[in-house]
Amino acid sequence: MAELHKIAGNASGGKATASSSPIDTRETAEETGSAVRGASLLIILQIASRAITFVANQLLLRFLTAQLLGVSAQLEVYYLSVLFFARESLRVAVQRQRTSDHDGGHSNGAKGQNQGGENQVANVTDSQSVVNIAHLSLGLGLASSLGLGWAYLRYVDVATMSTPYLDTSLRIYGVAALVELLSEPAFVVLQHRLRFGPRAAAESIATFLRCLITFGAANWGWKHSLDLGVLPFALGQLAYGVGLLAVYLWYGFGLATSEGFSLFPRHVGQDTASGITGKPLLKNESYVLGYFFTPTLQLAYSLMAQSLVKHVLTQGDTFLVSILSDPRSQGVYALANNYGSLLARLVFQPIEESSRNYFSKLLSSSATPPTGEQPRDKAAAKTQVHKARVDLQALLKFYVLLSVVVVGVGPYAAPLLVQIVAGPRWSGTGAGGVLARYCLYIPLLAVNGITEAFVSSVATKSEVHRQSLWMGVFSLAFALAGFLSLRILDLGAAGLVYANAINMLCRIVWSGAFISRYFRRNNVEFGWGWLTLNGAALYVLGTAVLWGILSRAGILVGNVSSHVFKDLLVVGAVAVPYVGLM
Repeated sequence: MAELHKIAGNASGGKATASSSPIDTRETAEETGSAVRGASLLIILQIASRAITFVANQLLLRFLTAQLLGVSAQLEVYYLSVLFFARESLRVAVQRQRTSDHDGGHSNGAKGQNQGGENQVANVTDSQSVVNIAHLSLGLGLASSLGLGWAYLRYVDVATMSTPYLDTSLRIYGVAALVELLSEPAFVVLQHRLRFGPRAAAESIATFLRCLITFGAANWGWKHSLDLGVLPFALGQLAYGVGLLAVYLWYGFGLATSEGFSLFPRHVGQDTASGITGKPLLKNESYVLGYFFTPTLQLAYSLMAQSLVKHVLTQGDTFLVSILSDPRSQGVYALANNYGSLLARLVFQPIEESSRNYFSKLLSSSATPPTGEQPRDKAAAKTQVHKARVDLQALLKFYVLLSVVVVGVGPYAAPLLVQIVAGPRWSGTGAGGVLARYCLYIPLLAVNGITEAFVSSVATKSEVHRQSLWMGVFSLAFALAGFLSLRILDLGAAGLVYANAINMLCRIVWSGAFISRYFRRNNVEFGWGWLTLNGAALYVLGTAVLWGILSRAGILVGNVSSHVFKDLLVVGAVAVPYVGLM
């Protein structure tokens, strides 16, 4: 975490250079501080919400079979797919939106005094433009929910189709996705203005409602001897969407009222800009139909194809396992994946989201375009690129340090924890062994997340298209690796971990090459040798000693232990000095 706070320190602790104005430096420091505070808040939020979800899931495991858990994982993929296709490309495009033609206050004091009204109008215009774009997600979500729902019912296997209330649950998941999309205009404008508090409140309340409704419905069905199938999960997801919508609308309407924009679609352009200053800041031609900012719409369209490929890759493991294996195997993999990706959801995902927002704002107007066109202020632009390099390196170094601990301790500790939490019935299905292999995959997941977050922050349209093509190649490699693992080598869910590792490694190589080219294009060197930890040989030796001691103690990776608490104490006793080495 010290590496994260170093980012804020680099921004706020340094002195302004002669080439950059105090206003410019102060705004950069404020944006950096907001990004770091936002990441910290989201991490706390994720820990709290996941803790609630974790407790509820452990209670639910008493009512669930592996088959039901596998079917619920399929429905969750359907739900996430609807949301992803409806809003992902729009969210990324909005984060990079700069609608104002004015200099945003990056000028001398005398000129800045004359631009106070224009800055106020620009903020209103930016917010209204963001809201208008966000409303497109509802239409995209409706089309996605109908199309994906039809495809799921058309091609689902007979064993899954026999699940009680499957058809009803699928429809409820679709409605839940649309309810959540109704909150998108309020969410994006709050995120655009770096208001992280409302998100923390919304997701905490929504998560609590989902757990309460899901467990309540499952418990009610159990008491009345009713087999509700996956219906409790569907009802819980609907409660989650309603909770998000209520909280986001509360905060969104408050912000809209205080600043003078609307959460409903409203015409943007000369009429809005001239309302205060009598002088248009934006041309009507900049907006499609007077509502949607053209550059943002074009970027969202360019990102759409990439989003499709990215989602197939992200959820490809679930797609593959649903095609090539039975629902029971799907449940085993779903359990291992939920536990294994817990660290990624708690720590990595909030950092990636905040980093993408931060790098987008920091580099949106400073970097040298691929065409060679120079920015207006070369010295200030180079300072910002230097800062982006330092911050990205700090994040990657933090990830490497954390990954060393995960790889060293995780394969031994995680299966034992699963045996205690989920019970020996689930451990006997092989979930512990799959989870042990997943711990070796987590470092690749982490590095890929932060590198792709940087790429999405700075990539041009042509670079986005090029990335989409390469993602298509990687998806074919992933599908081939999955087929070999599941059908030829019959490795089961563990084979999917290997296939995912191959896919992530390919994506990291491409993103790493892009990052090197980006900084070289801006005359800043970005070497990768610094990722090697100081005293790396000591860490390798420490890991080897740790594994050797645990093996000699009779603790085998993935095996069901007959004295699980004793083994966990041994792992903890050996891990403490090892972690202290960090």
